[in-house]
Amino acid sequence: MRSAAGLIVASLVAAVVIAAVWFWTASPHAGALHAGLSAPATVAAAQAEALPATAAKAAATHDDVEVTASIADQAAQQSKAACANPDALGVSRVVEIDTTGGPGFGFEHFKQLDFLADKEVVLTFDDGPWPANTPSVLKTLADECTKAVFFPIGKHAGYHPEILRQVAAAGHTIGAHTWSHANLNAKKITEQQAKDEIEKGFSAVKLALGAAPSPFFRFPELQHRPSAVAYLGTRNVAIFSCDLDSFDFRANNPDQIVQTVMTKLDKLGKGIILMHDFQKHTAEALPTLLRRLKAGGYKVVQMKAKAPVQTLAEYDADLIKDMKLPVASTRPVSSVVQTVSQ
Repeated sequence: MRSAAGLIVASLVAAVVIAAVWFWTASPHAGALHAGLSAPATVAAAQAEALPATAAKAAATHDDVEVTASIADQAAQQSKAACANPDALGVSRVVEIDTTGGPGFGFEHFKQLDFLADKEVVLTFDDGPWPANTPSVLKTLADECTKAVFFPIGKHAGYHPEILRQVAAAGHTIGAHTWSHANLNAKKITEQQAKDEIEKGFSAVKLALGAAPSPFFRFPELQHRPSAVAYLGTRNVAIFSCDLDSFDFRANNPDQIVQTVMTKLDKLGKGIILMHDFQKHTAEALPTLLRRLKAGGYKVVQMKAKAPVQTLAEYDADLIKDMKLPVASTRPVSSVVQTVSQ
């Protein structure tokens, strides 16, 4: 009996020792317990399936539009990490544009580059930067953790460089929209004047930002003079039209803008949307519009350039020369002049 009992006790002791050794060496909790920390609760993710060859090929529909997975993944991770809104519209993917030869975007005028999938949109804003309106647009975009392409007027960039720098700091893409918003297709505009409007616009944006913008250009009033289109091609600047115009400059109220955009978008199914951060009603309409896009299953695509525009030295120099007396401070007006009594 004693030998039998001893055998049982020895077996139990051996079992306890084996269990203890397993717990401290093989258990997934071992490392955490050694570190004095509790292991985080996790759910094992299913292994991702490889993308079929046909789907991978369809991801980029033209050499000028390169959908870079690593860039898109990084942008998505950064957006999720920084976004405080769990239900934000966000950015679904990022595309990088090779602007060599001056590709055109927007089916209103250019049909060659159909890179958007169904339910994808690109948000674009013209005519800024402008006090109150542009900052309001920026806040709404930030609240929805999404991005847009801005086409500022050169003169406006000179008036309000601090606002344009806010656009850049928020991670939006910035192109140009001429120096003075002149209709480059007007008969009174000479070839040289058209070139001056284009180049001076880019140089003004560069001067305001302190860095060259993207080689993205939109013609005022979408008036595409053939010779100017050809010139932009030689400068490797992409030309933007649109798929649908919000006509926000004609709207009597914000609701009209939302209705116009959503009606056209639901008909087309996707597209580059033209709006103006210069317009007060657009800034007021944007929160509702972005929520409608989200509710409708639409996703935002951010367009970035592969390389910045190369401005021409003579236009950079002329702008600096044309500036009036230099100032000692570059602080925004709001930090220099404040109303203390009214």
